[in-house]
Amino acid sequence: MDLVQTIADLDDSPELHVARLLVLIDAFEEDGHVGAIEGLTKLAKLDFLLRYPIMLERALEAKGKSIRNVGLKDHERYSVESQMVRYRFGPWDHRYREFLNILVAKGLVTITINGRTVVITATDQGRNCAKQLASDQLFEQYSRRAQLLKRHFDMKATNLMKFIYETFPEIISLRSNSPITP
Repeated sequence: MDLVQTIADLDDSPELHVARLLVLIDAFEEDGHVGAIEGLTKLAKLDFLLRYPIMLERALEAKGKSIRNVGLKDHERYSVESQMVRYRFGPWDHRYREFLNILVAKGLVTITINGRTVVITATDQGRNCAKQLASDQLFEQYSRRAQLLKRHFDMKATNLMKFIYETFPEIISLRSNSPITP
């Protein structure tokens, strides 16, 4: 099997995405208290920056923040782990509901509705699993970058969406469902 096929198979496998999202959700825990990501739009925008570390660098630079902790590897400058598409509110993956359902079914997150907002929270089991993933060499970069997202991009979904549109205007010009490339 060649490298391209291996990467394509990873994208088709939900396990990688579920693990990455769990690490991201866990990063929004606050000072030992249960944290949450409020809204699928916010989750998608944060995941966009996590999946596309070159875009995370650009976003941090746009905010005048250091990019040192992104730890971008050379191969990450020219590839992306899994492409997202431009959708109604910017970067999106049509599988988010599937991924979240897997996390809920495994008892790793809970989902509640607050008004019209979906609130995604890691459970105790989910936080423990996320900590184990974060200590694994393969997921350390996700954990580090998710902490950067918490520190610099923990804002309301609407403000995050506006920031993404302002910082990455090329996304707006894409047709709906067109792949986003770095």
